[in-house]
Amino acid sequence: MAIISRGFSGRRGAEGAKLPPGQYLTTDFPVLSAGPTPHISLDRWEFTISDGSNLLKRWDWKAFRELPAETITVDVHCVTRWSKLGTSWEGVSLDVLLADIKTDLPYAMFRSHGDYTTNLPLKDVLKRQAWIAFRYNGVDLAPEHGGPARLLVPHLYFWKSAKWVRGMTLMPHDKAGFWESLGYHIYGDPWREQRYSDE
Repeated sequence: MAIISRGFSGRRGAEGAKLPPGQYLTTDFPVLSAGPTPHISLDRWEFTISDGSNLLKRWDWKAFRELPAETITVDVHCVTRWSKLGTSWEGVSLDVLLADIKTDLPYAMFRSHGDYTTNLPLKDVLKRQAWIAFRYNGVDLAPEHGGPARLLVPHLYFWKSAKWVRGMTLMPHDKAGFWESLGYHIYGDPWREQRYSDE
């Protein structure tokens, strides 16, 4: 993960309605990544849920795509200060994936290809707040945007919506993921401008 694409410094821009503080509106879809873009073939793709010791659930691409999916229209806000309104995705909610799992573990670490991780409280991925998205604007999600599937958690800064997601590990305590361990905020609420660990 030595390569970090340009754009992480952000910029100031035009004001828009319904934007969190410090954000500017964009109509394009900037591509920001840490490391090269992985290209995952569908016959190798899987998503797993574990508790750190036991594998609780596993789906290959075929089984995942047989799960009930939905179309979601949401605003997304990047920590680099751009916001994109009314984005349209198709995906499977985490409520569906976690439906048969009974757990008292309150946190999750999401894992991606390229060794990227991001942490989330479990309560923030339930009640239709998070999805594993595989389509954007009616077409299959491109690799540069996290395809074949990415996490989508629109109420938090977009770095929490991990690209190329491959699994989640339930945890008893919160633990910093990749960007969080490099100084990004442990939670990342855009409306409270929780960009960095000292904010």
